[in-house]
Amino acid sequence: MKLDTARLAGLIEVAAGRRPADLCIKGCRLVNVFSGQIEEGDLALCDGLIAGVGRYEADKTLEGEGMFVSPGFIDGHIHIESSLLSPANFCAAVLAWGTSAVVADPHEIANVVGLAGIRYFVRCGQSLPLDIFINLPSCVPASPLETSGANLKGADLLSMLPEENMPGLGEMMNFPGVIGASPEVLDKLLLFQESVIDGHCPGVSGRDLNAYIAAGIGSDHECTTEAEAAEKLSRGMTIMLRQGSQSKDLEKLIGVVNDSTWHRCMFVTDDIHPDDLVGKGHMNAIVNEAMALGMAPARALAMASLNPAGYFRLQRRGALAPGYIADFSLSPTLNPWNPVRVFKNGVEVAQEGRLLEEPGSWHVPAPPEHPMRIGSLDAKHLVVPAAGKKLRVIEVLESTLFTRKVVMDAKIENGCAVSDIQRDVLKAAVYNRYLPEARPMVGFIRGLGLKEGALATSVAHDSHNVIAVGVSDGDILAAVRALKESRGGMAAVSQDCVEILPLPIAGLMSELGAPEVSAKLKVLKACAKKWGAKLDNPFMALSFLSLSVIPELKLTDRGLVDVLKFRHVSLFED
Repeated sequence: MKLDTARLAGLIEVAAGRRPADLCIKGCRLVNVFSGQIEEGDLALCDGLIAGVGRYEADKTLEGEGMFVSPGFIDGHIHIESSLLSPANFCAAVLAWGTSAVVADPHEIANVVGLAGIRYFVRCGQSLPLDIFINLPSCVPASPLETSGANLKGADLLSMLPEENMPGLGEMMNFPGVIGASPEVLDKLLLFQESVIDGHCPGVSGRDLNAYIAAGIGSDHECTTEAEAAEKLSRGMTIMLRQGSQSKDLEKLIGVVNDSTWHRCMFVTDDIHPDDLVGKGHMNAIVNEAMALGMAPARALAMASLNPAGYFRLQRRGALAPGYIADFSLSPTLNPWNPVRVFKNGVEVAQEGRLLEEPGSWHVPAPPEHPMRIGSLDAKHLVVPAAGKKLRVIEVLESTLFTRKVVMDAKIENGCAVSDIQRDVLKAAVYNRYLPEARPMVGFIRGLGLKEGALATSVAHDSHNVIAVGVSDGDILAAVRALKESRGGMAAVSQDCVEILPLPIAGLMSELGAPEVSAKLKVLKACAKKWGAKLDNPFMALSFLSLSVIPELKLTDRGLVDVLKFRHVSLFED
């Protein structure tokens, strides 16, 4: 941010004590994320900035009553679309938890509607009290193994600049393209070489890791073991400890954070669902989990404020210090952190988890139109002629984006491979929603546990074609038909039940608030559980079954993908 002469002069006058502050919060305990200490004193504010810490006079005072004060939280890597909420409703959901800024990678909506989706997020960010920094999506589509609604080249991304609040390039998921020096990938890396470039390189090690980092990529949020994180830290990367709704890596990685490494570590969510936002919180929940695992409170708070601000070069953010933006929250206890009062730009915006201003007063732009061009729904397109006896099956796992490749005997009826409910092997289908002439691609999934009905979603990372899984072809068709008619969403369908959560914004986001979306999602999850689902949130797991850049086996609109080999493979092993 840039200050003009009058604002800077006024700030200096207040900081020096020659002029009263606009507001002074008296008698509070400030978390100093630079020193790791707790300081007792006053917090003086001037024109949305912190003028100083100490003893100050002010036009208006507020008694801190001995409460602790922390800098505003910053989520360093998130896809807002994965919250199923519009940017405005996402803002309403996280602001009251003490989050003042997020670094968003809008590659979900960009995969659906291209640059129009990015511009929509930029315009929303200009209208909301939450600061939304945009990392331009580096991989649209995520890989050449799937079909999306857009294909963004380096020149397309460059057309968005110069734009305020754009730190750099979003996660470079095409790690094989980086390591193999793909010309198209190199083009993007060179165009953004003076900016922050985020990484995404699950399991990459040794010389391949050297090559990936040498390209100018500075971070990774895909570590799932302490050893992997330690190697990447030792090669100069910043490590994002992810604790989202699907992938929960904090406990596995917290051991890598020590006196030598903590300043190059931060907390992120990546993907978070509305039920978690309503019930648990946002960055405050990760901070509390880290403290419960033994991390010092000041360090945990710094990893959710100072560290992301430093890595993304967000000026005047992430600390309670002179000249910094007055974004902070107050909590009666240090551990756990319970943000009972939240300030943004020096103005109180929330108390006791409730916003002081109705989100309806925020003037946000209309979302762009989006495609839902699924062709004819014909049962014959789901038939899988038996081309062998051994099936490659995708096994879904709890609390991770990774899947496992399992080879199993196919259940064959009338010369065709079919679902095998007894062994929890279900048919899945991905329908291209951009090309109506495209036929669905079919595979088999293990680990969902359904004994009845079908589940479908148009949230299917990263290209967001429609994916469905069910115990019968008829159920699958019914679930996909429901989403086609509603122009996107999530559906749970059986012979006597049809439940839908409509997602009219790009087929990814609802127009409802977090509590309402959470309630509808709860109904869908209850249906799935009633029908035998093993996972707490099968829709979250389903949404990542097409993500062709996370090992081991995935299913896209172009077929079954062996991610480790980065190519399509047959359904049948033999």
